[in-house]
Amino acid sequence: MRSIVSMDTCQIELTNLCRNSCSNCTRFAGHRKPYMMTMEEFKRAVDSMVDYPKMVGIQGGEPLLHPDFEAMCNYLHEKIPYKQCGLWTTLPKGMEKHRETIVRTFKHIFINDHSRPDIFHHPPLVGMEEIYKDKQVMWAIIDHCWAQMSWSASIYPSGAWFCEIAGSMSMLFAEEGKKGWPVEPGWWWRIPADFREQMEMFCPRCGFPAKIRRRASFEGVDDISPLNYDRLKGISKKLERGKYEIYDFKKPDYDKMAEAPLARYKDTFYRTAIAKKYGMFVMVNDQRFWTPYLIPGWKPGEATECRANRPLLDVIHTFWPEKEARA
Repeated sequence: MRSIVSMDTCQIELTNLCRNSCSNCTRFAGHRKPYMMTMEEFKRAVDSMVDYPKMVGIQGGEPLLHPDFEAMCNYLHEKIPYKQCGLWTTLPKGMEKHRETIVRTFKHIFINDHSRPDIFHHPPLVGMEEIYKDKQVMWAIIDHCWAQMSWSASIYPSGAWFCEIAGSMSMLFAEEGKKGWPVEPGWWWRIPADFREQMEMFCPRCGFPAKIRRRASFEGVDDISPLNYDRLKGISKKLERGKYEIYDFKKPDYDKMAEAPLARYKDTFYRTAIAKKYGMFVMVNDQRFWTPYLIPGWKPGEATECRANRPLLDVIHTFWPEKEARA
């Protein structure tokens, strides 16, 4: 486990509403009615991050679908420096009106519309408690969870969490009333020794630390272990629609998919192609993330007639003429 200030990002989770229906979504989109963070909750979250030294991310679900997205961006822009602001988005159709706000507010943008067939999702609802009967082994593996070592702490309406998946589970199993830490300045100074209570709430239910089969995101099916299935009965709309598969721990070929790639979407050309739909392009910045820029002359619905169809280098030369670049 690593401390929160060791992470490169801490997320604020606006909603788990999303137009996609991906397999094994870590925000459990489609299981129950989506939540929406209130403006009051959002302001409290931003205020708590004012002195955080790393990136403050806005994430979902799809954050652009939140009805207060513009107002939230304005507040974030007032409180957090541009160089520390990040956005995780699919850039959904119909939300192009937010393009100027996105470019103004976020130095960093992480685009993935899940339109590629080679994007795989690890199953969060296959419980470690059902994989490892020896609890000492289970906790030893949890303590070295790859997701906690590479993903983010997060703020949800249920509080602040050491792990974004734990926070998401608190929203999925909301009837249990499990809450995170109070969202207050400095909550992010907590270290792994402070995580134990939250870990005991949800880590045994999660499959991320384990080497288990991943599923292509476009399939729209969740892998669920029996105990989590029992917990979700009567709650999950996805179960009602039959969009799940009970994980078979004895199936011999499951390990073949345990190494399926998770990050094929981290492809500048893929992300630029999606950004063009919003009249934007992205370039790798000094922190090795992607910065969005507006394409001059772009108009919604006129992609075939506008500069969005020009080669990327031509667009770049609009900002940095070739003669200047050679100087």
